[in-house]
Amino acid sequence: MKKDVRLADIAERLNVSTVTVSNALANQKGVSDELREKIKQTAAQMGYQAKGSTAQSVREILNLGVIISQKYLGDYPSFYWKIYQELMIAAREQNCVLLFEMLTHEAEATKSLPLFTHNSRMEGILIIGEIGSAYLKALKEGTNLPQLYIDFMKKGLPVSCVMTNNYYGMYYMVSHLIDNGHKEIAYVGTVQANNSIMDRYFGYCKALMLAGIPQRPEWVLDDRDMDGKLLEIKLPEKMPTAFACNSDLTASELVRTLKNKGIRVPEDVSIVGFDNYLYEGLCDISITTYEVNIKEMVKTAIALLNRQIQAGGSLIPETVIISGHLVEKESVRRR
Repeated sequence: MKKDVRLADIAERLNVSTVTVSNALANQKGVSDELREKIKQTAAQMGYQAKGSTAQSVREILNLGVIISQKYLGDYPSFYWKIYQELMIAAREQNCVLLFEMLTHEAEATKSLPLFTHNSRMEGILIIGEIGSAYLKALKEGTNLPQLYIDFMKKGLPVSCVMTNNYYGMYYMVSHLIDNGHKEIAYVGTVQANNSIMDRYFGYCKALMLAGIPQRPEWVLDDRDMDGKLLEIKLPEKMPTAFACNSDLTASELVRTLKNKGIRVPEDVSIVGFDNYLYEGLCDISITTYEVNIKEMVKTAIALLNRQIQAGGSLIPETVIISGHLVEKESVRRR
């Protein structure tokens, strides 16, 4: 029995992607007239026959590369690893194939492009977590693949991105502390380390300002170096009654630091975090936090990148903000 000719067979013959073949046969955008005609001729020569309706026969399969920096992948599952897990689930639902590559410190320093960029079937790239501008620029200039950033954006780089509501998310968290009677509130996060921490810091500032609470520079505490490595949190001489942490991981480190000094949470001080993701066993108290809507973020990211691919990269880059919600747990006590 003669084997049916698949879209993938035509793509392999012409050394193009399956998406390109399906777009050409369905007269979709993103394919030049010359290549479209060549694909149709090759399909006819190979005896390709569409099965069922056009929508079913040319259903697109996206081949996407995924990059996460090594600095975000430690000894235990991280928040960005959780995003990748949800991305894999969403990819299957949206008919995508993912190829993952960790960006090592050396590769970033030398601006080495991911190996999957040499695969002619790749249609786009998803970058999870902020990476240095120099590498992102090299990645954009070194490939002709549409890209999308997840959980960050970069000034000067016209790339679509999907982010959580960092600014208002932290504003809600600090407002929650204020509503519980706290007026002396510190922020824990190295403000210059990345844009997410900075946006959350500004949300903290807004909540204080609207409540008429003065900001105190000595209550803005670093939690990491500029490479993202967590530091020991140095407590201020005059202690606040509450801490707003830029992540649940930082909140767990702060709980440990406070415990070592005999300070109890929430009996002595209250703490809020951000993400609603913390590896089990890292903290002996559950942190009141802002839950990031990861499922909606990754679904939106794939759909947005798909639109960019179908348009041949001609669409104006978009920034999409996905809101989350406050989750009350054990770490806040009313004063």
